[in-house]
Amino acid sequence: MDATASESQAIQYHEISDQPVAAIVASPIRTFQRQTRHCFGDTIPGEFPLAASPSIVLHVLTSCNFTPQDLAKLEATCSFFRQPANFDPDRELSVTEIAALDMCQKRAIFKPMTPEERQGLKRKCGGSWKLVLGFLLAGEICCRREKSQAIAGPGHSIAVTSEGAVYTFGSNINGQLGHGTTEEESRPRLIRSLQGVRIIQAAAGAGRTMLISDAGQVYAFGKDSFGEAEWGGQGSNLVTTPQLVESLKGIFVVQAAIGNFFTAVLSREGRVYTFCWGTDGKLGHHTEPNDVEPRPLLGALENVPVVQIAAGYCYLLALAFEPSGMSVYSVGCGLGGKLGHGAKTDEKYPRLVEQFRRLNVQPMVVAAGAWHAAVVGRDGQVCTWGWGRYGCLGHGDEECELAPKVVESLNNIKAVHVATGDYTTFVVSEAGEVYSFGCGESASLGHVALVDGQGNRHTNVLSPALVTSLKQVNERIVQISLTNSIYWNAHTFALTESGKLYAFGAGDKGQLGIGPIANQTEKQNPERVEIDLS
Repeated sequence: MDATASESQAIQYHEISDQPVAAIVASPIRTFQRQTRHCFGDTIPGEFPLAASPSIVLHVLTSCNFTPQDLAKLEATCSFFRQPANFDPDRELSVTEIAALDMCQKRAIFKPMTPEERQGLKRKCGGSWKLVLGFLLAGEICCRREKSQAIAGPGHSIAVTSEGAVYTFGSNINGQLGHGTTEEESRPRLIRSLQGVRIIQAAAGAGRTMLISDAGQVYAFGKDSFGEAEWGGQGSNLVTTPQLVESLKGIFVVQAAIGNFFTAVLSREGRVYTFCWGTDGKLGHHTEPNDVEPRPLLGALENVPVVQIAAGYCYLLALAFEPSGMSVYSVGCGLGGKLGHGAKTDEKYPRLVEQFRRLNVQPMVVAAGAWHAAVVGRDGQVCTWGWGRYGCLGHGDEECELAPKVVESLNNIKAVHVATGDYTTFVVSEAGEVYSFGCGESASLGHVALVDGQGNRHTNVLSPALVTSLKQVNERIVQISLTNSIYWNAHTFALTESGKLYAFGAGDKGQLGIGPIANQTEKQNPERVEIDLS
């Protein structure tokens, strides 16, 4: 399929920079001298002319799951990939645009959209189906949407299989396990009332659980009230089985994030809604503490699609998709510098975190710990900021960072995933290795604690350290989840590529899912949870 003459300069893909799709499409196309070997016109014997079989080309593009960047690079190499392909549903679209649309239609959240909704999303993403595909793929990468996942909540846990079945275990004082009781479970138990419903994303808060179905519906159970001292306290209204959230029925939801004083949900179109954060207007709208009506997040993100949200104790991060590249916005309480704007002031409306442009880092995954935050960039760099207590920022000290700062000691690896908790951070490399740093209480970092001569445990890790105990798993780790609460001892899950789940840390309420722990309240080394999430 060589589009150039044999004597002319060959196109080298590695010479095309790894830019955002819009930048590639908008850049001037290099002109090549063509002789007899080209896409249209005469061909030499044995050569395959692209224009002769565009349907075959389209099949190859879609079946090989080309990325939006791949498709944009093809457009830069040959006019065949840029001109109208004369295919339905829009005969003016190029073969690469049709391929992108076909791949969008494979996504569960895109399939049920009406033509008008699809066109609206296309306009919001920048006017290209390649950009829409980039938006959808970015959300899948950030949230493991439509893939297996494990959630280490405050005292209780959630495990979602690749088929969308949900298991819960651990503390159940508020009915947050969804089994119709308030009894603890020390091993994974299937939520049978959700039979026939495919769950694609889950969120856990103190005493509450939210599940998102592939139809965009939200199921919630556990404690209704927010902002209470969560350790062992019962809410005023308990829901012990999954119930549809009535106020969200008009919104196709793809992700939920639970903070201490608020819940945020993300719509399929990339709009953020929040509710329950009291009368001080910290999210740009005034509500009562018991208000269950979702309010759209106002300000800079009103017309910018968001692919991922992350909730800390009292603040919210949003990973936004723009034609020029990905960006991070923050809103809420700025104590400790966790909003990333170079100050400790609150932000009533979402504000762009500008430091990433100065660092030349394009964010791809964002994580909000209770008091600090982290991002993985497209190039695999890791940035952290906020309160640095116990070394949770990984910079070798306990200083606050008011703006994102690259974790220099991780520059020798390419990170693909990051998770944060209460002064704790985990990073997963492309090779599936796991690094952790910060507060190591309850053995949640996965490292063997050192004991001095007086019997004191030195558990804090100020710089990223390889979790060697997970090397014994002999399998690539793809996801880490850890407790993000200031009221509960932390536990951690490690999910492997084949769907095996390992747990370590606090297990006093059965939240590790490995059964009762005899004569101890925590597990220092990872232990296999008997559940297959593949």
